[in-house]
Amino acid sequence: MRTRNTFGSRTRRRGVIAAIITVLACTFLWVPTASAHGTIVGPATRAYQCWQTWGSQHTNPAMQQQDPMCYQAFQANSDTMWNWMSALRDGLGSNWQAATPDGQLCSNALSRNNSLNTPGKWKTTNLGANFSMHLYDQASHGADYLRVYVSKNGFDPTTQRLGWGNLDFITQTGRYAPAKDINFTVSTNGSYRGHHIVFTMWKASHADQIYMWCSDVNFG
Repeated sequence: MRTRNTFGSRTRRRGVIAAIITVLACTFLWVPTASAHGTIVGPATRAYQCWQTWGSQHTNPAMQQQDPMCYQAFQANSDTMWNWMSALRDGLGSNWQAATPDGQLCSNALSRNNSLNTPGKWKTTNLGANFSMHLYDQASHGADYLRVYVSKNGFDPTTQRLGWGNLDFITQTGRYAPAKDINFTVSTNGSYRGHHIVFTMWKASHADQIYMWCSDVNFG
């Protein structure tokens, strides 16, 4: 009669279990840096405003009446809001304008975010002629620069898609060291009134990545 090596079997089982736990820990705890980026949170971009307002209640039927632009965005592709930090394109170099057709600026020419280009009564942030901007960057990439534009007087965000010819260039910042929060002030000539779009580009420092967003504002 053969004697069973109970101690050896237990040791092997423990080794297998430890290996499984290690694999599972790596699976659930490792998050690629590519999944964490950022956006302009003040004045809030379209996707961020929708996520901030409705993310925890995205099935609330009241959204259709209270915030129809966010409603159509959630209906088109809810990932646009869940991934508010990932409106980026790689490898554009200095060709970012030619690579971004008119009517696709608010989505950064990303088809998955096309709902952000839809004209309508997006929720606005009240601003004065001089205002603060806040880039929240989860991964602390830093910035080679940020470029800020304001939609021209006469452009109507409720009926028109944004094109390059609809923008007034306001300013380009210098470089910023890696940080989660980048704040800077923008000064306009004070001629803007009512609903406008603040269009912002961010050239991240860690790679050849361009981000583009639209923030709906009310100059009063």
